[in-house]
Amino acid sequence: RKPKSDDEVITFDELTRFPMSFYKTIGEDLYSDRDPNVIRRYLLRFYLVLGFLNFNAYVVGEIAYFIVHIMSTTTLLEATAVAPCIGFSFMADFKQFGLTVNRKRLVRLLDDLKEIFPLDVEAQRKYNVSFYRTHMNRVMTLFTILCMTYTSSFSFYPAIKSTIKYYLMGSEIFERNYGFHILFPYDAETDLTVYWFSYWGLAHCAYVAGVSYVCVDLLLIATITQLTMHFNFIANDLEAYESGDHTDEENIKYLHNLSEEVNNIFSFLILWNFIAASLVICFAGFQITASNVEDIVLYFIFFSASLVQVFVVCYYGDEMISSSSRIGHSAFNQNWLPCSTKYKRILQFIIARSQKPASIRPPTFPPISFNTFMKVISMSYQFFALLRTTY
Repeated sequence: RKPKSDDEVITFDELTRFPMSFYKTIGEDLYSDRDPNVIRRYLLRFYLVLGFLNFNAYVVGEIAYFIVHIMSTTTLLEATAVAPCIGFSFMADFKQFGLTVNRKRLVRLLDDLKEIFPLDVEAQRKYNVSFYRTHMNRVMTLFTILCMTYTSSFSFYPAIKSTIKYYLMGSEIFERNYGFHILFPYDAETDLTVYWFSYWGLAHCAYVAGVSYVCVDLLLIATITQLTMHFNFIANDLEAYESGDHTDEENIKYLHNLSEEVNNIFSFLILWNFIAASLVICFAGFQITASNVEDIVLYFIFFSASLVQVFVVCYYGDEMISSSSRIGHSAFNQNWLPCSTKYKRILQFIIARSQKPASIRPPTFPPISFNTFMKVISMSYQFFALLRTTY
């Protein structure tokens, strides 16, 4: 798709289209209550519920595999091979649960952002909408490709490998392996029909997990991008103003209220995400240091996807803090000397308010920023060091 020129209007829906459309591929539609087509609404809901029932059935199989092997004489390496996948599955489940609980609040937040979105070309130039859209789309695309590469590689690598060995390399048997370690309650390998039915069920399970894992973060990126855009516009506007009593006090209050709503919606999701990500990074790193070449490649993709996911969330949290803090500096840097006493007091309030910048604050964690990223990495390394001492 060709990028729009500077003379074309960018709509609000274009900035949220990618996560919304991607989410619909597993049956999740945030605006389903507004869909006049009742049949389509219920079909999507049925598809979503069916997908998660299938997904969690396989997760139970993963947990059973882990319990059986951790209690047997199997080595720690083999027993923990499924641990990163279980952690990833729990994150996907929890994110979907959190989004379902906060659906109405998220829709209201998106409606509020849509109301303040600049509508004409001139306003969008001042807000630099084109830049934010381009930057956001690049981050979303790279992040989604990396995360979905993980689920795809684990899902399809065994089938591709078996197909090549059987049809091109003359292997006498078609190896019936799965990309994830599952303890099936039935014989899932002997009968070819049962094998392929189970295999594609597992592949769909991985796709559902990947999409639900990614899309919540994509919605977070979309909301923070627009808040950052508005904060930076107000900062530029304050700093450039040279005479008269001019203030964006009401707009600043409104943006901070929206930022607080973002925090309320996503803070607990990010808390459990970071805890689970620490364990996932630890177990994936452990597999990389002790596995064969094939597993090293697969787990390295997994390891990279988890690192990037945490980094992206921390990057946008840091952007929110920086852009809202910048308002105080801009208020001070404008030409306020000839202004009235009342106006100067308003500027003092704006500067004081900027000392507590907009942020996402998961319980027990500091406001999300690059420092949080380093804390998650530190937690992961501590778990990893503990594992290595027991192996």
